Amino acid sequence: MKVLQISQRKGSDEIASTTADVSLSDAAAKLSELRIGCLLVLNADGGIAGILSERDIVRTLGVSGADCLKQPVSSVMTSNVVTCGPEDSADSVLSRMTSGRFRHMPVTEGSKIVGLISIGDVVKARIEALEHDNEALESMIRSATA
Repeated sequence: MKVLQISQRKGSDEIASTTADVSLSDAAAKLSELRIGCLLVLNADGGIAGILSERDIVRTLGVSGADCLKQPVSSVMTSNVVTCGPEDSADSVLSRMTSGRFRHMPVTEGSKIVGLISIGDVVKARIEALEHDNEALESMIRSATA
C-alpha cells in the first residue's frame, strides 16, 4: 500500500498549521479545538519550518512549568522534519516513524505539501489491507474445499 492510498482514505486534504512565532498556549488551544495531535509549522513561503506535537508541549510543560506557554512555537518545535512522498510504501513510512519515535509525517511532492499522515492512519490502512487479504484467502479455501 502506498502513502497516496492512505491519504485518499483519510478523506481530508486540510492540513492544520501554524507559524513559528505563535505562542505555545495558542498552539495548544488550536490542537485542542481541532482534536488533533500535531500542527505543521510553516514559514513565510508556505514551506515546512517544523512540526509541533502535543508531546512537545507536554514535555516542555513538565520541565519548565506553565510559564513555557508564553514561548513561541519555534522554541519547542522539531525543525528536522522527516517527510515522505505519495509513492512511498506504508511499510517504509511505518518503519521510519517507529525508528524515529514520532507519530506524524508530512507528505510532500517536491517542495509542495500535499498531506499529513499519522501512525494511526498507517496502522489502520495496514489492518484493513490484512483483513481484505484474510477474506480473500478464506474465500479461496472455501471454494477449493467445496
